[in-house]
This record gives sequence, C-alpha cells and structure tokens, in this order.
Amino acid sequence: MSKLLLFDGNSLAYRAFFALPPLTNSSGLHTNAVYGFTTMLLRLLEEEKPTHVMVAFDAGKTTFRHEGYEQYKAGREKTPSELSEQFPLLRELLTGFGITHFELPGYEADDIIGTVSRQAEEQGAEVLVVSGDKDMLQLASPRVTVAVTRKGISEVERYGPEQIQEKYGLKPEQIIDLKGLMGDASDNIPGVPGVGEKTALKLLHEHGSVEEVLARVEDMKGKLQENLRSHAEDARMSKRLATIYREVPIGKELDELAYSGYEGSSLGPVLRKLEFKSLMERLELSGAAGAGPEDGQAAPEGAPAPPFRLVGEAELDELEAVLSRVETVYLEATGDNPHHALVSGLAFYTEEACYYLPFALVEAGKAEFVKLWLEDERKAKQVYDLHKMIVALAWNGIQVRGVRADVMLAAYLLDPTESGLSLHALTDKYSLPRVAHEEDVYGKGARFQVPPLEKLAEFASRKADAVHRLIPLLAGQLEEKEMNHLYYDLELPLAGVLSTLELRGITVDGAELREYGEKLAEDLATLTREVYALAGTEFNIGSPKQLGEVLFEKLGLPPDKKTKTGYSTGAEVLEKLEPYHPVISKILHYRQVSKLQSTYVEGLLKEIRPQTGKVHTYYQQTIAATGRLSSQFPNLQNIPIRLEEGRRIRKVFKPSQPGWRILAADYSQIELRVLAHISGDEKLKEAFVHDLDIHTKTAMDVFGVTADQVDSNMRRQAKAVNFGIVYGISGFGLSVNLNISVKEAERFKEQYFAVFQGVQRYMEEIVKEAREAGYVTTLLHRRRYLPEIKASNFNLRSFAERTAMNTPIQGTAADIIKLAMVQMAARLSEEKLQSRMLLQVHDELVFEVPEEELDLMRRIVPEVMENAIKLDVPLKVDASDGSNWYEAK
Repeated sequence: MSKLLLFDGNSLAYRAFFALPPLTNSSGLHTNAVYGFTTMLLRLLEEEKPTHVMVAFDAGKTTFRHEGYEQYKAGREKTPSELSEQFPLLRELLTGFGITHFELPGYEADDIIGTVSRQAEEQGAEVLVVSGDKDMLQLASPRVTVAVTRKGISEVERYGPEQIQEKYGLKPEQIIDLKGLMGDASDNIPGVPGVGEKTALKLLHEHGSVEEVLARVEDMKGKLQENLRSHAEDARMSKRLATIYREVPIGKELDELAYSGYEGSSLGPVLRKLEFKSLMERLELSGAAGAGPEDGQAAPEGAPAPPFRLVGEAELDELEAVLSRVETVYLEATGDNPHHALVSGLAFYTEEACYYLPFALVEAGKAEFVKLWLEDERKAKQVYDLHKMIVALAWNGIQVRGVRADVMLAAYLLDPTESGLSLHALTDKYSLPRVAHEEDVYGKGARFQVPPLEKLAEFASRKADAVHRLIPLLAGQLEEKEMNHLYYDLELPLAGVLSTLELRGITVDGAELREYGEKLAEDLATLTREVYALAGTEFNIGSPKQLGEVLFEKLGLPPDKKTKTGYSTGAEVLEKLEPYHPVISKILHYRQVSKLQSTYVEGLLKEIRPQTGKVHTYYQQTIAATGRLSSQFPNLQNIPIRLEEGRRIRKVFKPSQPGWRILAADYSQIELRVLAHISGDEKLKEAFVHDLDIHTKTAMDVFGVTADQVDSNMRRQAKAVNFGIVYGISGFGLSVNLNISVKEAERFKEQYFAVFQGVQRYMEEIVKEAREAGYVTTLLHRRRYLPEIKASNFNLRSFAERTAMNTPIQGTAADIIKLAMVQMAARLSEEKLQSRMLLQVHDELVFEVPEEELDLMRRIVPEVMENAIKLDVPLKVDASDGSNWYEAK
C-alpha cells in the first residue's frame, strides 16, 4: 500500500526557527530552521518508511482569501530575515533529498496539502500530514492522520477522527466551525467577540455548526446572543477563511511524489554547504561525493541498536564475562523524587548486545559482581543523569563511582534553555535511533503501570544504546564550545557533592515544628477575627470571589479590574489598596501565615523521612538557564525569611549530633561584585576593594554628597538601583520598586550611569555581543542562547536584552558557589573533618559542625568560598553559627 508523507514547510520551518538556538555556517548563513526541519524529516522518514513524500510551501503573502477579506493575516509580525533567508536553503536541501516540494501563487500550503491528501486518499493511499497548525485537523479521516508538533518540533501529537472526538467532542469537519466561532488571532480571523474555545465547543456540541448556532441565536441570552447576532457575518466569513480548499489545480499525480531514498552524491554537497558536520558523519556523507543507503552503506542513526538480552539467573555468568568491556550503563527507575525512586533494573551496552539486569537479582544478592563494578572507581562509566543514579542506588545500598560522562549534564550545558533533555527528545534532536517516550511505555497518570519485563528490558536497552551514541557527539560539542572545564571539573563532580548532601539530609525537629504549626493556627484564628471585625461581616477569606465582593461591593474600595470569574484580588492589587483600608494589611498577613502553615509546616512534616528523622531535599542541576540549583522535595530555598514567622521555621533545622552547631556562610553582594569585575567599572571596583558599604557609596556618588549626608531614603534608592541594574531593570520597574514616577526613575538611572560609566558600557556591549553571537556566557563559559534578541516583537526583544545583561552576572555567581561547594567538599575530606556540608540556599552554604572544629571551620569555610575564583575585586563571606539554622543567621 502507498504511504504519503505531507509536510507543511512554512509552519514547520517557523517552529524549528524559534525552537532551536541560533546556528550559522562559516559564510554567516543562518541554518537553525533548516537543521531542525532536517532532524525531524530524517526521524519521520525512518519511522514511517513512506513510498511518497511532498513538502508544500506558501507561495506569497496574497491568496484567494484576501479577495474576500483584505485583513486576512494582517498584523502578523514580519518574518525575521534570519528565517526568510533559510527558505531557499530548505528547498535546496529537499532537492538534495530527492523530495518533491511545491508551491502555487494564490494558495497556501494548507490548500496544497488538503488537495493532495484528498487525491491520495481517493487512490487508496495512507496519508500522514505533518504541521505545526491545528487547522489541519479538518483533514483527518480514516486514511488521513494529522501530526501536530508540540515542544518545538521534537515531538508530534497524532490525530485521527477518534482522537479529535476524544479531545474536542467534534468531527474533523467541525474544526472549521470551531474556528468560525472563536476565530484565530494568528491569522487575524475575527470569529465572534467573547467566544473562546470553551464557549465555541459548548455551542457546537449543542448545535453542530456555525449555521445552526446562528439559526438558534434567539434561544440564547445576554451578551452571547448580542454578539452572535451582531457578528453573524463575521462567523460565516471566519468559517470560510478557516476552510482548507481541496480543489487546487496541482497538476501533479501521486506517482510524481514517489520517494525511494536519497542519493549521497546529491545530498552530501548540500549538507556540506550548510556545514551540518554531525549529520554528515551520521549519514556517512563525509566523503567528497557522500554515500547514502542506496550505495550499500547504512547510516549510523539508521543502523539498528544491538539486540537486547534479558538477564535471568542463567545469564548472570554471561553478563559477568562481558562486564569488564562495559562503559555505558543506564539505570531504569521511575518516580519524580530520586530519594523514593522505584529502581527496576540496569541496562549495560556492548557492541554485541545490550544486557538488561532486573534489580530484583541485585537485591537478592545474586549479582554481587554488578555492585562491585558500580562501586569501583577504576571502572570508567558513562551514564544518563548521574545525580539521580547516585541517589536512587545509594538508598539501595550501592555507592556509584567512576562515572566519567553524563549525557543529561552535557546536553544541559550545550543549551540550558532546552527543556527536552530526555533521551526521547535527544535522540530526535540528533537524528539517532529513536527512544520511545516514557508515557508510551509506562502510561500516564491513573494509567501508569510498569510494563512487562520483556518490554522494559527492550526500552532500557534502547536507552543504553542512545547514551553510547550521544556521548561522543556531545563531548565534541563541549570541547568546541570551550566547556570542558565547566563540564568535567565543575558539573560532573558537583553531581556527587549534591548527592552526598541530599543523602545525608538535615535534621528537622518534628515535635517543635508541629508545635509551631499550632501557634500559626492560633495566629490565623486571631487574624480571622480581626478581618471580620474590620470588614463588618464574616466570609471565606481564602475565596477570591467572596473577598472581592466584600472589598469592592460592601466596603466600596476601588477595584483594579474585574474578570469573568470576579474581581481581581491578587497580591499586587491588595498592596495598592493597603492605604485605603486597615483590613487589607490584615488580609495580606493572613495569606502569608496561611501559606507558611500549609506549605512549610505541613509540607515539611510530610517530607521528614521516618528512618532518619531528616528531610532529604533534591537539587535539580539541569533546570535553571542561569546555572542556579533548584531545590525540590522539599524546596528549602524558598522559606520566606523576610517575614519573621517564616524565619522562625529555620529554628526546627538542627544538627544531627548533640552539642554540634549549625554554621551558615553567605556570600556578601556576590552579584554586584561579579558586575564590578565583568564591567571593569573603576568606581564600583574601588568600593569593593576598600570594603565600603556599596549602597552608601552609590548614594554618595549619584547624589553628590558625603557619607554622613546619606540618609536612609537615599541608601534605599541606591540599593534598589544597584540590584535593579543587575537584572536590567527598566525605568518603569524601578519606579514601581521606589514608588516614584517613571520620569524620576529614568532620571535616577541616568545619574547612576553618568557615575558608573563602565557599567553602562558593559550593558550596551553585552547586548550587542548577544545580538551578534546569539548567546552570552559566564566567566566559566556557561552559555545561554537568546534567539529572541532579534525578534521584531518589542516585548520579546526587550526581555532577551535584559537577560543578556543579567545572565553573565547571575550565571557567574551560580558558578562560583558551585565551585565553592566542590572545593569545600574536597577540603573537608583532605582535613579529615567530621563537619558536614548540609545545604546550599542561593548564596549561602549551611554546615553542621562539632564544637571542637568550630574555630577551624569558621576560618576555612570563608577561606575556601572567598578563593573559589579570582576576581578583580575580593569576594566576601559572612559566617555565623548557632544551635539551629535560625540562630546561625
């Protein structure tokens, strides 16, 4: 049977452009959209094995739809020139592949695809339409499946009539009615005002079509009836605009779209021009002419993974015999929290086979040789997610050592803004044999279940094969981008340091915490009575609807805005209202105390592990684009210490040994010190070199006064601008922070930059560098890609510019404390101290220390932290101790 693949060229190229970081070849041509499209194309060619392929493009901006509605697609942002220049390259690439591409003036790619899919369906072919646009769902039929991209282009969601019915309760042909009612802002299709997807679906479930909805308009009420009556013609026109025209004069027969594979001699030169070296190597096209599958040479990414072997007791001797040759091992474990992960097994890669060992055999003591191999520092290993592996196996009595490479960490460093770090996403990205999505194997939500052993063995083995293939690819890119030091000397060892901290945990006094929870409950009861008295009525303070009615209708306070669900009562709204009525401050206090009780008291109590009496947080190492760590299960970085009630929660965090102390060491103004170094501003550097109060010094320079003339308001303003500058704050943002006019705030910034000219120069130059390179770096070469810095949309571009300013500062600060942690762990080991590192909270490290080591630790902790990296200004660390974390701070 014929199988036709139809690609929406414009839609997919657009998605690829914004999904991938900027790429250029040595000629300066932008290539990221072409690269993303190519990786997706290769994957689908491999998966679907089509007999026919076509890519459709829009021929121009004007189509037959503009004849009936001139505003069709009006207001769309202009296509970035960096994307426009890639369409000719994309067409050239398709020609190299031997794939038909087609466009026709007056019609859109949708119409071409709609026509070809209809003709192919009539001839009995199976059709897969691939697009980034859900308008295509109207084409679905028993023979036509529509695959819509999600998460950039690395994943697609497939829709046939059944899936459309399940998701929307509609038939495919009703998608145009849905668009007719709700419109489509991206195409400037008006629809009916006030009718969103939810309302449109309700109307169609009841009446079936736009025409029937309009015929029943008299049965409807209120604003909906008014809008439907006033905009009936808009709804009809919107439906027409959304309808894909399936009678385009294509002039091509299905046979003309036949595809039998690429010729290396045609594709090789195109990939070489684009400088897609990794793709050329994987497709074995590195030679002058190149070679494709038709030349008898299978491409590496198409080459099958080694067969998998499910290891039972009878196969243990075979596994033991090959283990000396194994480097790649994959841990199959489920659960979001590695401290409670369910370890299913281990997959070991060899060229001949991948061996899957169920963990039950390890637990039963029948595979002791595997435990010894995992714990042997001399046995080099490469893995995926070292951090999780160490933690999960440690709770099962195995100490993982000797890991030299981690796919997840490497992929994160290469692009920290990329959310797709799963092996499923990475094999898609690098056009490797595809690893299935976790949800496809285990199910999702209530349908989650561990699959049969045979299926699990194959799944884990495919992942071990993927790790083996990815390691050299990623290692080459890390070296090329000067990230080896960051990867091998910081992030890899840090995974071990973090695991040690987490497994050690920190002691929490559960009885004291419960007692404090009771105190907070009493405070809430008191606050509730005070709110009722001031409001003159009783109501549910936690209900935004009831609160809005009391504040804005009963008390007559000026509302900020009213939505469909009621008045807005968010924190920002209430803070603006605080001067108008005393009840507001009580409500804000009530909310803070309520959150403390539910999130931090009750939440912490649930996280105390009965076996240890401690909480064992988990530091996510590959989440933040700046490189900062993120704490989970529980989050110990978010305890609201600005509030006294929040700070008091730290009292329950105590040393694990009697007579020991908690020592907390905190970097002082690390980001401003990094700014002084990076910007080279002499006045800023001078302040830190002479250990002056930076906010007082800033106030002196900006206001032109002496130190004794700086009042508290001047210092407060100087502090706001100092920290605001680090985050690229706008005049508006500064005006909000200081409660002054935007004009005053802009003037204050001008005064600041007039004094600190080196800072202004840095801000201007880093944005320029980011625009040229497409990314910014920290002092340790950590990168952050900023594709939006060239966006035509002002808000997107402005955000990217602010990010360009602050990422080198924030990211370097994050790198410094990570360096300090790695060096501190080594120092504790060298000194053979009993003292233990327990937590990292932003710029602070927390230790538990025996009394006899306290003086030594108060000396060496600041020493290590202050010398973690050499800057033009000194780093400064404040260290203090106490019987609990609260007293230590």
